[in-house]
Parts: sequence; structure tokens; C-alpha cells
Amino acid sequence: MPELPEVEVVRAGVEHWVAGRTVDDVAVLHPRSVRRHSAGAEDFSLRLKERSFTAVRRRGKYLWLELDSGDAMLAHLGMSGQLLVQPREHAAERHQRVRIGLGPAERELRFVDQRTFGHLMIDPLVDDTRGGSAGVPAVIGHIALDPLDPAFDDDVFSATLRRKRTEIKRALLDQSLISGVGNIYADEALWRARLHWARPTAHLRRPQVSGLLEHLRDVLREALAAGGTSCDSLYVNVNGESGYFERGLKAYGRAGQPCGRCGAAIRREAFMNRSSYSCPGCQRAPRG
Repeated sequence: MPELPEVEVVRAGVEHWVAGRTVDDVAVLHPRSVRRHSAGAEDFSLRLKERSFTAVRRRGKYLWLELDSGDAMLAHLGMSGQLLVQPREHAAERHQRVRIGLGPAERELRFVDQRTFGHLMIDPLVDDTRGGSAGVPAVIGHIALDPLDPAFDDDVFSATLRRKRTEIKRALLDQSLISGVGNIYADEALWRARLHWARPTAHLRRPQVSGLLEHLRDVLREALAAGGTSCDSLYVNVNGESGYFERGLKAYGRAGQPCGRCGAAIRREAFMNRSSYSCPGCQRAPRG
């Protein structure tokens, strides 16, 4: 699933093409892609038509396109969702689900989603109680700020994290605690911090949390500069191009390959119905 760097790359690309544009046509080609819009596909289309996009914003793995009506079109890419901007005459993509015409330019914003796990919906903007933006769609008001947000409070995060009774990686994936971090960048940050994914959060010292945040920000910024991580062809930016941070991964997906720091073979372990990658030499597992 796309994480903060991938979603931010898409957000920036979408904003470049749609900010200031007016919607002159909407076609919902697959109802599952607007299933979270409880009023249905027809209402989704009506609330977009003749409205202008004013800005495109992001929180964690969610992005939304603000409308001049005070609402927003929220987009969650899921496992395979893509937001593409194409000329109207461009051939339809195989898994195109929603098409939004942009006037006066002869272009369309297309939601393409092979697995249909992603979704679009219209939601009102509400006051942002966590800071970081003028408003946020009501449905994601519970999502925490991400570590690159200027309003992110390191001290609050550290205190909250160390009060929890859980494993460090499980905490990093908790989007109500810290957003935008998924399996890939959690593994990469933990490798850099020399922390095993199962390390209890209550046993972490404050300097360890500060160091982990520093590594997390570094890896997110590096991935963002590389256009994100495209481990398969499903994640692409608004122009259909893949990111190339996969070349810089030190732990994720490298099972059996030598650790770039100590030479031990990277191991793959089952974690929350997925995989976790770490170095047995540099990231010692907690006892018990």
C-alpha cells in the first residue's frame, strides 16, 4: 500500500494539474470505487459537477482535493489505486473506475484501481483539531499528523509511545498515533535505528525515540526525493511513472541478502499477516 512518500508525490502532481480547474463532467464507471460515499454514485457526481478544485492536501496516506463548496473529494489509494491526469482523447486505462473532466483544459483526472480496494468520496471539511492544515475531511479527523508535518509534536509522540504496551513496529503502523508510515518505511527506519520490530515501546528510552524519529524522517525524505518506492507496477505518479527508492532499501524485501552494515543475512519474519524484515546482528530481538 502506498505510504507517505508515494501519496505525497501523487498529491503534488495532482495539485499541479487540477488546482483552479472546474469539474465539467463526472463518470463513475465502477460503483465500488465510491462505496464509502453513502449517498451513492449519482450524488457523488452531482456534488462535483461545476465545482472548482482549490487545493490538494494530504494527511498520512490520505489525500483530498478541496472544493469551492467547502467539501472535499477524499482519495484513498488502497493497494492499487492510481490518480492519473490524461488528455481526454487518451485511451481509457484497463482498470479505470472514475473519470473527472477538468475545464477549461482538455484533460481528465482518472481514478484507476485494479483491485478496487481504494475509494473516492465527498466529505465536508471540518476544523483541524490536530493542526497542520486549515481543515480536514470529517471522516479522517482521527488520523494523526505525520512526522514531516511542521505541527508534529515530538515530545507528545514520545510520551504517548512509551506509555503504550505494544511492539514498536505495531505502534508505528497505528495511524491514530503517527500517520503515513507503513510496512516498508517502518522496517527501514527501525533498521537505521538498530531496533528490532518487536521491541516493547514501554522499554524505549526518550533518546531512542528521538533517534527513531530522526531516522524515520530521513528515510521518508529520501524516498520522497526518489519519487517513492515502486515494488510493483501498481504504484505510479500522476504521469504514470514509477518511483525508484526500491534501489535504496536496506532491509525491506531483502531476506537472505547481507546486511549493508554488519553482513548478517537479513531475515524475514511473519508480522500482522504480512512480513517484517530485520538484521539479526544489528537489531537484536528482545528476550522472551
